[in-house]
Amino acid sequence: MINTIIFDLGAVLIDWNPHYMYNTLFDNEQEMKNFLATVCTSDWNEEQDAGRSLQEGTEILVKQFPGHEANIRAFYSRWEEMLGDPFWDTVEIFKELKETNKYKIYALTNWSAETFPIALERYDFLNWFDGIVVSGAEKMRKPTPEFYQILLNRHQVKPEEALFIDDNYRNILAAEKLGIQSIHFTSADKLREKLEELGVL
Repeated sequence: MINTIIFDLGAVLIDWNPHYMYNTLFDNEQEMKNFLATVCTSDWNEEQDAGRSLQEGTEILVKQFPGHEANIRAFYSRWEEMLGDPFWDTVEIFKELKETNKYKIYALTNWSAETFPIALERYDFLNWFDGIVVSGAEKMRKPTPEFYQILLNRHQVKPEEALFIDDNYRNILAAEKLGIQSIHFTSADKLREKLEELGVL
């Protein structure tokens, strides 16, 4: 019996993409992609999601790639420009779940504690959650099992009564190992279909 829904945020409810900002700095799209693949990589960004300060993360890269200093510093100084609109179709599903009054709904997100307040101010629907667990604040991130456990313990959630939704399959596998039924998010339409199949929506 599912009584708890746990959402990931980025790429599920919120459109975040470094390309939005870096498109204004690079004339050549391939050069931009190479920069994000080799300098400001997703692995590097995830260290800030796991609690490393933005300043420390930035200085490490500047030292490693001094020729890219301006573009590296832009990552966090202009980070807000990487935020797009909400994924409204998924937000609508969230709203419908909330309005049933059947579920506690939480967010479990890999996000820097220093940038998350910007999102909180920008996206009103983040206030609908019964609780949000932010990796940067906890100094650990998905797919670390202990990170999921923080949410389960803090909000007295039983794994077998929860449903987890995330776009990253790595994070889905980690949740399932803890006994949390999960949906690998690929689109709002497919999510709705799966929730209806499960009798959740």
